[in-house]
Amino acid sequence: MSAYLKGFSAYLQLEQHLSPASIEAYLHDVRLFLQFCTQGNGEENEPKVDFSQISLQQVEQFMGYLLDLGMTPTSQARILAGVKSFFNYLVLEKEIAQSPAELVETPKLKRHLPDVLSYEEIEKVFSVIDQSTPEGRRNLAMLEILYACGLRVSELVSLKISMLYFNDGFIRIFGKGDKERLVPVGHTAMRKVRDYIDLDRCHIEVQKGNEDIVFLNRYGKGLSRIMVFRLIKRFVAEAGIRKTVSPHTFRHSFATHLIEGGADLRAVQDMLGHESITTTEIYTHLDRRYLRDTIERYHPLSHAENRKKE
Repeated sequence: MSAYLKGFSAYLQLEQHLSPASIEAYLHDVRLFLQFCTQGNGEENEPKVDFSQISLQQVEQFMGYLLDLGMTPTSQARILAGVKSFFNYLVLEKEIAQSPAELVETPKLKRHLPDVLSYEEIEKVFSVIDQSTPEGRRNLAMLEILYACGLRVSELVSLKISMLYFNDGFIRIFGKGDKERLVPVGHTAMRKVRDYIDLDRCHIEVQKGNEDIVFLNRYGKGLSRIMVFRLIKRFVAEAGIRKTVSPHTFRHSFATHLIEGGADLRAVQDMLGHESITTTEIYTHLDRRYLRDTIERYHPLSHAENRKKE
């Protein structure tokens, strides 16, 4: 069994480009499923499983078992994704002819609309940052590019000088699973970051290993995600905004404001680094006008109605 899991781990890393944390989660989920399949078979050490004998019914019973344990639909869906991926790997390796999990339906998930800040609220947050100090100018540059490019906080704190292509108007990002994308950056954010690098960062004694990191603390080390979270909480409170705001709120706001402005959904997907368009589609629910405009612009019945009016 360990040989199969080792091969599956290599497949996730080399072909699916998943992060170490995601790989470990998938392996944990597969082990949980295999334990379920071998319950009561008398195996004390490493269980032996004939994958060709595992049926659709067994996978469905496993999902019922997870439900009985009280797992949320989100947890159930994540575990099923790991199991499905494992069987897909076995099919590719010709260990089995067909995945028994292929027809198992993913539990329906509730889609929660993320909190967003209006553009006016974002400007309020920016306005309370003290720009008379090096830390303040760094903080403003950091939040400007967080909002201007829709970055994840992990992408922000790991942003490198060598990834800034300001002459071309882009920054290069390595997101989840080390997937690379190019994101356009606006002139205001670009200027703030450039000024911070040229006027403030240059006076910091940079610690070894942090030479290429854009945003540094006063000791010359990269910022932590927790530090960014705390700074944002402070600025939001000082701006008098009563919403629950985190670094991810700026990413949500970036996407929502683009959609409201009429941006193409595929373009927003690329900029956010979403693997699936359905992840990006949640932002259309924040702006009902987008849905109405899409129907009016593209549905043939709407075209016919408009012709009658003419």
